[in-house]
Amino acid sequence: MRGPVAPPQVPLSASRAESFRDLVQDSVERLERRWPQLAEVDFLVLDVPRSPEETVPLGSAVSAVKGRPAQIVVYRRPVEIRTKSRDERALLVHEVVVEQVAELLGLSPESVDPRYGQD
Repeated sequence: MRGPVAPPQVPLSASRAESFRDLVQDSVERLERRWPQLAEVDFLVLDVPRSPEETVPLGSAVSAVKGRPAQIVVYRRPVEIRTKSRDERALLVHEVVVEQVAELLGLSPESVDPRYGQD
């Protein structure tokens, strides 16, 4: 039998980086329903932080400046190292995104997502 195993629109396998980006996107979409202004924020995934620090951050937030939108970055490798399963990873990714959005908006994480810390 010759031919595709799955339809072209269904990926046969997604890389870890692609799966991680999907987790971040799911979290962002969940928050955008409550905070529409997040549509103006760039959400990025980097493998590791660029500058060495004493403690390795899981994410960072950068406020908007003239000509550049606000950015929230989630660092993939530090998050992956701290989790064992996809479910744990999804929870931690969401917590990181909520914490960075809270920092950017000047709010508490519980204000950004009332379920923060309860999962």
